[in-house]
Amino acid sequence: MSAATAGKKSAFSCDRCRSRKVKCGAEQPRCARCIARKETCEYKLNPTLSYTQQLEQRVKELEDRLENAQTKGYVMSSASAAPSPSSTATVEALPRTPAKRTYSGATKGLKVDAEGAVTYHGATSFFQLPTSDLNGAVGAQDRGAFKILDGGNQRKEKLVNNAWHQRALEAFLETPEPFQFLLNIHWCWIQPLFNFVYRPAFTRDMEVLGPYYSHTLLNAILSHSVRWCKQNKQIQKLLAPYENGALFSRQARSLLFPELLSGHSKVPTVQTLLLLSAQECSAGNQTQAWLYSGMAFRLIEDMGITFTADGSHSELNLDDEDVEIRQRLFWSCYFWDKIISLYMGRTPMLQHSGMSPDQIILDDYAEHESWSPHGIVYPQGSEYPPTTAHSISCFRWMCRLSIIFNQILLHIYDPSKIHTDSEVRACLQSEGQSLKQWWDDLPDFLRIDTEHLPQHCPPSHIVTLNCLYHVFKILLYRPMLSPGNIVNENRARPEPHHLVECISSATSIITIYDLFCRSFGYEYTVLSLSYALYTALSIFLLQIQAASRPNVQAVTRLKFCTHALERLSILSPVVGSALGLVNDTLSKLGLDTLVNPANGEGRPADDTVQQHHNLGLFPAESDSTGQRQEDLDCPERFLYDFDPNEFTISDETLEAFQFLTPIEATFGISYDQEHSVIN
Repeated sequence: MSAATAGKKSAFSCDRCRSRKVKCGAEQPRCARCIARKETCEYKLNPTLSYTQQLEQRVKELEDRLENAQTKGYVMSSASAAPSPSSTATVEALPRTPAKRTYSGATKGLKVDAEGAVTYHGATSFFQLPTSDLNGAVGAQDRGAFKILDGGNQRKEKLVNNAWHQRALEAFLETPEPFQFLLNIHWCWIQPLFNFVYRPAFTRDMEVLGPYYSHTLLNAILSHSVRWCKQNKQIQKLLAPYENGALFSRQARSLLFPELLSGHSKVPTVQTLLLLSAQECSAGNQTQAWLYSGMAFRLIEDMGITFTADGSHSELNLDDEDVEIRQRLFWSCYFWDKIISLYMGRTPMLQHSGMSPDQIILDDYAEHESWSPHGIVYPQGSEYPPTTAHSISCFRWMCRLSIIFNQILLHIYDPSKIHTDSEVRACLQSEGQSLKQWWDDLPDFLRIDTEHLPQHCPPSHIVTLNCLYHVFKILLYRPMLSPGNIVNENRARPEPHHLVECISSATSIITIYDLFCRSFGYEYTVLSLSYALYTALSIFLLQIQAASRPNVQAVTRLKFCTHALERLSILSPVVGSALGLVNDTLSKLGLDTLVNPANGEGRPADDTVQQHHNLGLFPAESDSTGQRQEDLDCPERFLYDFDPNEFTISDETLEAFQFLTPIEATFGISYDQEHSVIN
């Protein structure tokens, strides 16, 4: 988009901006400046002839598309209008919901307070009188729901066009370094999977100080992104005046508490808390991480985000963008709730019900964007090829996977309950089938087939999605390898199928992670991938313990995991805590010298390093190009070759598993470590 084209947009200024002689973003139905000032926004000038012609052309295109859709036999209804090519994948990938959408008087608690903010208070609160008008509420909800469904395509088109417009304007923003570099780190490596921040609203409001931006949130994003810049010498020089990034972290926290003291719940505050929680997780500070996430979850309850606002959002003065942001934020919190509960070994807080926001993301502009690994410079001729991001599909399928994992957490790993054998086995059967169905339904563009690996690694968020699937499968089947450690009943002999599933998933994790390192290096590993390696390691350790003779294959894979975690502990101190737990276990079993030889055997030597461009066995030092050096200490086939159809398990091995105890499913955090958070 040229500067001249961008300038023409300002000709369609609202009456308020034109009278002030300031630039108007021309957003519909209200421009960003009027929203920020809480003023009435009106467009009084007649459109130009060229603009009218553009609208007529657009109407013609939509009419042609509708006619083609009807010709092909698409079924048209208020809930399902003719899908555009950009929305087809979105609709097909919609995760199933565990309960049919129902409306009740619960949503009557959604109100607009005196400050203009949406809040929620239930029927027993100080702020809602008992009423018998529940039927009227249901009718209003139903009417609102049908209204939203009927206008879904219009809402989608408006949101996508706005996202495109904001991305085009970003090119003209003069954000200085290192701030722009850190923001791009977030948009590239964090946002596609976790979806904490809605980019179009954030970047727009950053210019006009609108409601979806705050200095607190900006500092939290910058602070969280610093850890991915430690190997970039140029950015490190620019960060020096900011205490190497520590200043961003300190400012985010100092600005946060005045926001909380104000007593007004805002979306940027929730997003800040989520980012700070993730940052504290990486640092190994469990209390702070748990506290920040808990406050975020309480705030979205206070704002009524845990309930769908579709049926009544017109009464709450929520426009389409507000509803989109609220739905995204709920599922971001839902996903993070499961992940941090996994890390900490605690009970998840947020639950999904028929009253929860839909898993529908109308703005799928980011789905079709080109993704490239920001921060990595490749040698000429070895550049990372253009790749479609598929970030919206990835997030949606991650949410669906989180719903399945929530059941695994509640029925197998919930520390507040005693899980009976029947409960565990019922969960094993139902969620095992759910995981299988999830994997079978997963689109090919999101699936990584470890038997046919691509030459270039898919985007980071797709890698994490696949690895977390294998993690959840291991956590489902692993208790059945040592059933006596879970239930207070007679130990039962493990089924070979459960062991095969665990070893297959563990091997898939290290295979995918090796592909990741060969393309991007280890510096861009998110904490979820570190946890995946930790989980895979637990299976290889059980294999070694159960073997009657040395299992070279399992030892090789265990070495891969321990050496990878050693390097990742530099980026994330919590990984060092988990690795300490692993080393203690190895020492007690007398395996420490086998896995970590004193002479450095099995690890890259400074003077005898060989370059290996095909398959890597151990994550070695990587530079900004993503290229790595490897040690060919062990046969490649021991690391990768695994055919479940040819895998045989002896009776002796199965019996040995009955008396083994896996390492903790948590990251081994038992205290707040003395780490100042600067990354």
